[in-house]
Amino acid sequence: MPAAVAVPWAGWSPRARREAARIVDAACVRLWLTEVAARLAAERDFLTQLDAAIGDADHGVNMHRGFTAVMARVGAVEEATGGQLLKLAGRTFVSTVGGAAGPLYGTAFLQAGEALGDAERFGPKLLLDAMRASLEGVQRVGAAAPGDKTMVDALTPALSAYELELRTGGSLETAVSGAREAAAEGMRATIPLQARKGRASYLGPRSVGHQDPGATSTTLMFAALEQAVLADRSQRFAGGARRRVSGP
Repeated sequence: MPAAVAVPWAGWSPRARREAARIVDAACVRLWLTEVAARLAAERDFLTQLDAAIGDADHGVNMHRGFTAVMARVGAVEEATGGQLLKLAGRTFVSTVGGAAGPLYGTAFLQAGEALGDAERFGPKLLLDAMRASLEGVQRVGAAAPGDKTMVDALTPALSAYELELRTGGSLETAVSGAREAAAEGMRATIPLQARKGRASYLGPRSVGHQDPGATSTTLMFAALEQAVLADRSQRFAGGARRRVSGP
């Protein structure tokens, strides 16, 4: 994983730091989508290699193609809220990517965008609602549960870790870091599992011993979220911007 970005807020008052740590806006969402696209491009061949072992050998190619289209659409929109950007990403992904990935990841982004609504800025609790909506949407479409060797095995622990960090007084930064770590653990935990959903389930016991590609791409997205949040904080505080948060 890339090194953490330093957050230059040591001279800020405790109240200012707490307020700034709650802010998520369209700029941060754009950073996240851009980072996701970059990571998927870098790991395209690896994702395809994982999928070749237990699937159709197209996961990396599909994810890269989908996010290339997403970034083209997002880049053409100058004014949009974070929720609107995520809904645009979801619709684009569904229309661009076939197979299981299109509906699953497209639904995840669409549901997250719906949960965020049209708030120009929001806090970590609303982001939690967006993550929860994504998981619910993915499970509704794919009918997968933890342990089925799917993207749910990364998404579920990431959501739980994020929520736990907030409940115990953590910041947005520590929450997204915990989510990334939990997603990676869930991803690695798919290796000894036998697939019960998707193309991999047709292999039965032969699916054991392989890392799930969907859990892997989901983990890349949480790593991108962590990096985007830290980079956004660095840019904001370096510029001295102080903006108020709207919503929880």
